[in-house]
Amino acid sequence: MSKITKSIYRVLFINQGKLYELYARSIYQGELYGFIEVEELIFGERSSVLVNPAEERLQNEFSGVQRTFIPLHYVVRIDEVEREGVSKIRPVEGGDNVMSFPQPLVPPGGGRGKD
Repeated sequence: MSKITKSIYRVLFINQGKLYELYARSIYQGELYGFIEVEELIFGERSSVLVNPAEERLQNEFSGVQRTFIPLHYVVRIDEVEREGVSKIRPVEGGDNVMSFPQPLVPPGGGRGKD
């Protein structure tokens, strides 16, 4: 008899100059073009004696969130893991060397006004 287990994913993405590490049970490309949908976020149990302030901060930030949408160009990597770890926020290594995805200099339509 095989045991059916639901996959756990570690998602690393950049948000406001920091690297977020979250664990979730469901990740997929949804209907919003250019975003991935992350559902069923996993956090450690609050009943434990040791409290991790970084994970508690993330848990408070995502409290009440059923699904979050992350822009594809901010995703660093997604791993399928055997068990969840500690969710955390850390500084991006390399500091100022990390740049956001380039934006077009000319707005759509070529920047031409109606003549």
